[in-house]
Amino acid sequence: MTHRFLWPRFAAAACVASTVLVAVPAHAGIFDDDQARQAILDLRAKTDSLSSQLSAAQRTILDQSNRLDQLNQQVATLRGQNEDMGNQLATLQKQQKDYYTDLDTRLKKFEPQQQTVDGVQGEVQPGETDAFNAASQQFRNGDFKSAAASFRSFIAKFPNSPYQPTAQYWLGNALYALRDYKGSTATWQGVVKNYPQHPRAPEALLAIANNQIEQGQKAAAKKTLEQIVAQYGGSNVAQSAQSKLSQIK
Repeated sequence: MTHRFLWPRFAAAACVASTVLVAVPAHAGIFDDDQARQAILDLRAKTDSLSSQLSAAQRTILDQSNRLDQLNQQVATLRGQNEDMGNQLATLQKQQKDYYTDLDTRLKKFEPQQQTVDGVQGEVQPGETDAFNAASQQFRNGDFKSAAASFRSFIAKFPNSPYQPTAQYWLGNALYALRDYKGSTATWQGVVKNYPQHPRAPEALLAIANNQIEQGQKAAAKKTLEQIVAQYGGSNVAQSAQSKLSQIK
């Protein structure tokens, strides 16, 4: 009798226990889904945060890149300006140098200058060289009359010029070209007398000897040629004089 009443109670208790056991796993499953869902949300939040940070970093990098481009452009512009200023400065310096060089050249025309003429150094006054060159050019052009006049003018105007011996020598040549043998001889004799050590002196003597030979003055020519050999032995002019001596009979 007792067992009959206990069995139904035991069965009911067992049913309740089984219900409880079944209910516990169901509750645990719901809890795990919420955690997973929350973890996903947290991950999404972190991903969104990282994405926002990445976007911000990209914008910052882009801004920095743009600023760098601007700075590079500014540097390029400054370099161009610097090159332009450098070119302008170089141009100004060259112009200034050219100006002072030109000014110095012009001033030198009004100052005496040391110059070597036919191997002899001397002080040349302003205008001397131009006057001598002008007379020489007339001679080269075959205008012997104008050349003679120009050389005479030069000799009178610049008595202390280092060009004097050379000018007198070419005056003698101009007179010779004009067939003024007496005048040319006298002019060359002046070169020999006044400038015996000048390179033109033996040339003047040889020109005198040629004048004498052309005029049939063989004795005088022989004497002049012997003077050249005696005074200027070893020179080219002396060799020419010796050759002419052997031709005079």
